[in-house]
Amino acid sequence: MDVHRLELLRELADRGTITAVAAATHRTASAVSQQLKLLEAEAGVPLTEKEGRGIRLTGAGRALAETARRIAVAIESAEALWSEYKQTPTGTVTLSTFPTAGQMLLPGVLGALEREPALRLLVTDQDLPLADFAELTPDFDIVLADSQGVPSHWNERGLTTVHLMTEPFDVALPAGHPLLEKSVLSPADVADYPWIGAPIGYPYDRWLDALGAAVGREPRIVQRIMDNLVVEGLVAAGLGLAILPRFTTRSHGTDIATRPLVGIPAERQISALLRADRAERPSVRRVLELLRAEGERVAASHRIIGTR
Repeated sequence: MDVHRLELLRELADRGTITAVAAATHRTASAVSQQLKLLEAEAGVPLTEKEGRGIRLTGAGRALAETARRIAVAIESAEALWSEYKQTPTGTVTLSTFPTAGQMLLPGVLGALEREPALRLLVTDQDLPLADFAELTPDFDIVLADSQGVPSHWNERGLTTVHLMTEPFDVALPAGHPLLEKSVLSPADVADYPWIGAPIGYPYDRWLDALGAAVGREPRIVQRIMDNLVVEGLVAAGLGLAILPRFTTRSHGTDIATRPLVGIPAERQISALLRADRAERPSVRRVLELLRAEGERVAASHRIIGTR
């Protein structure tokens, strides 16, 4: 079977539509359809079937798409091994980041890459309406993602997940709030206050779900805001409490303070998410090394601050 046609089938499995595959591979939709029909003739069994106005993969198509993924990994692994014999990592690596991960990790990583001019990191920053970072992996070599645990659909899609760091959550309160007399807070302490929440599905929102489960009633969420700086401003104005990440909350000079939580898990994992074949590239592996090192440095620096 033609390897390039197999790759188109894999793209269809990941992207869902012929139109999306055509746009990503710089082909026309008719050219993609023609190549898939040729692949189907080579396979001798139907690989797609109609679904409404579009198509979906058959069982055989899904199995062959998974084979295509394994072939892509093997090819990248072979090329990576050969590159190691010939040269140091070179080229451009594309990376998608959400705001707070970029704030913590990118200054150190990009600074380190200044000393490696043959390797370029091209960054796109974005925050998703829904935190489904897996949808970005066809278009970026590395996707920075936050989650509580590893979502099952990341594994189901055959993606590689590289843990970079764990960041605790704290409760943010306005200056002068009576709960600031306590050094740590429990679910019962905070359950009856109004909250500035996050969009549904984000890690902060899932923590509020856990708070509700712990106390037996849903927290009162008065606003849902995506941007943490806006959240900090609303907390400072006394409009509600919020759950915020410890390392990137700018509590100094903003009329808010934070307290850690006990009684329910309060943290998020920040990971690099990528297609398994791209994880074999020397250039991508080098950027992952720098991201891991920077994640360890950031976490260690905050542990040191916390012991003072």
